[in-house]
Amino acid sequence: MRKIVYSVAMSLDGYVAGPNGEADWIIMDPEIDFMAMFARFDTVIMGRRSFEATQAMGQGESMPGIKWMVVSRTMQPEDHPDLAIIGDDLGSAIARLRSEPGKDIWLFGGGSLFRSMLELSEVDSIEVAIIPVLLGGGIPFLPAAPGRTSLRLVSSRVYKATGTVLLQYDVAR
Repeated sequence: MRKIVYSVAMSLDGYVAGPNGEADWIIMDPEIDFMAMFARFDTVIMGRRSFEATQAMGQGESMPGIKWMVVSRTMQPEDHPDLAIIGDDLGSAIARLRSEPGKDIWLFGGGSLFRSMLELSEVDSIEVAIIPVLLGGGIPFLPAAPGRTSLRLVSSRVYKATGTVLLQYDVAR
């Protein structure tokens, strides 16, 4: 079965984007092999706000070999023919997606969808690159969740040139 991986950059004070959704604080460390990271996935799933932010930055819907899925109750499929839009039944849609053949699934973007996926027990792994910056506000890594989720550290790495720390956890079941 395909794994769902929440892979995200986070400020040291716990934000995945600034107050206006900005990501200009994310340092692109030359040691990080982004091509290898992207090659692990053939599907990206994100919420509407993350999708809109990627569109505003000129990204999204255009990576060859990548299926884009957006969780939204307001977006209309006819307005976005190259997207798969998940409306009301997130759990069923994710179960179908996991059962299809393919690579792992990248859960991308903000903390609200991450929280919803955790509540459904649909996150297998969390990879967080902690960027050495304090934003003081913004979109939190994980908005308040109703329960506790135990994690198991799989790996860690410090990128000395930028001070970025990459942590990888599996969600304990």
